[in-house]
Amino acid sequence: MSRNLFAALAATTALFANPALAQQNIDFSKVEVKTTDLGNKTYMLQGAGGNVTVAVGTDGIIMVDSQFAPMHDKLKAAIEKISPLPIKYLINTHYHGDHTGGNAAFHKDGATVVAQDNIRARLIAGTTNGLTGNKTPPAPAEGVPTETYFGGSKTVQVGGRKALLTHVYNSHTDGDTWVFFDDANVLDTGDTFGNTGRYNTIDFANGGDIRGLIRAADAYIKVSNDQTKVVPGHGELANKATLIAWREMLVTSRDRIQKLFNEGKTEQEVLAAKPLADLDAKWAANEQQAQNWLRMVYNSFKRS
Repeated sequence: MSRNLFAALAATTALFANPALAQQNIDFSKVEVKTTDLGNKTYMLQGAGGNVTVAVGTDGIIMVDSQFAPMHDKLKAAIEKISPLPIKYLINTHYHGDHTGGNAAFHKDGATVVAQDNIRARLIAGTTNGLTGNKTPPAPAEGVPTETYFGGSKTVQVGGRKALLTHVYNSHTDGDTWVFFDDANVLDTGDTFGNTGRYNTIDFANGGDIRGLIRAADAYIKVSNDQTKVVPGHGELANKATLIAWREMLVTSRDRIQKLFNEGKTEQEVLAAKPLADLDAKWAANEQQAQNWLRMVYNSFKRS
């Protein structure tokens, strides 16, 4: 993928915009799928949208996330180069269209779509973006997960491969799942962690919360070792050290903004105070992203 295209995709996902609007900014004909071998028949695929993880068993494949809908054919072709076996399970890490857009097509191919149940509910009902007010309509029926779980963990197995799904409540959204392939020491975080060098997003209007992002980071650091290969929602392959640096940014953001929130400061007053100016210099692509991040963290505390 070209540097300019990657930058455009990163900017698009930074606002977790209406997927239909986001797709208008991407020339899918120019997108190339990059495949990274993670060892033990496990792979990371990068294209347009969230990163994809593929684990190959003896009689089928487990896939994590499906990117935007127009990426189906390119992803399918890339996976067929890895293995001719069928995709038996497609796991969704959360409901956003850059991770679930391909659900319907892969389901038509024969995959069972698995997710935490809040993803099913969000896709059925449609959603509203808390920052912009943009509305995403309900997903087509064939794009809605058909196998769900409610809390804790769930195991998906195919041909000797096992994916452990764990729900982290109220993190990036209210339906996030992270996926661990123990036999390959591969962790897929979905958008609860990003490795673009920039702030992530907190979909606070749909259950997202800075405190949940920190809970997720704590879980990842606990389950990881120095050899763990971390597939982020967006960006390049990461490791435990990257997770630790990410968590430090999250904790600093939480502590500073929660203090002002507890003092009764309004959102506009907190924006004017610029309490994250030093972090913004590293983590914000521009002033708008800096303001968006502050607003998302601030609105997390309106939940409690």
